[in-house]
Amino acid sequence: MALILDIAATYRSPRAVIRRLLASGPREDRALVYLILACGMIFVAQWPRLQREAYFDPSIPLDARIGAALLAWVFVAPLVLYAIAALAHLIARILGGKGTGYGARLALFWSLLVAAPVWLLHGLAAAFIGPGVQLDLVGGLALSVFFLCWGMAMYEAESTDLRL
Repeated sequence: MALILDIAATYRSPRAVIRRLLASGPREDRALVYLILACGMIFVAQWPRLQREAYFDPSIPLDARIGAALLAWVFVAPLVLYAIAALAHLIARILGGKGTGYGARLALFWSLLVAAPVWLLHGLAAAFIGPGVQLDLVGGLALSVFFLCWGMAMYEAESTDLRL
């Protein structure tokens, strides 16, 4: 329940929530759980869209589409996101950041988890409305939530030195 409250609080004041998460000390297990939950939610968000696509184009069955999404979001995306976090931390260090690699990972993974509910909405819009302006607007909203949260979280993670 505290996780849901933290996600809701992030929509109100993202910097305060990430500051509190960073102050609790380096907890790699917590960051990994955030990543797994975010990737799992985004994977589930794909199901309605995949069902619609399978209905309109039965040449690729639904189970093959879901299998591909599973491979992408549950197995490949976490590895890619770890690399993106490392690259973001490296760039922040070059620009004068004082944070840690853990802070960069937490910022990215938490931001992805915070944006995951909007990706669930995007999946529903893709299933019920289909391609169009409305779907593009919801996708833009999801990307905006993610990038705004990630930017503020990275600023907090790299502006303070939390080495223990």
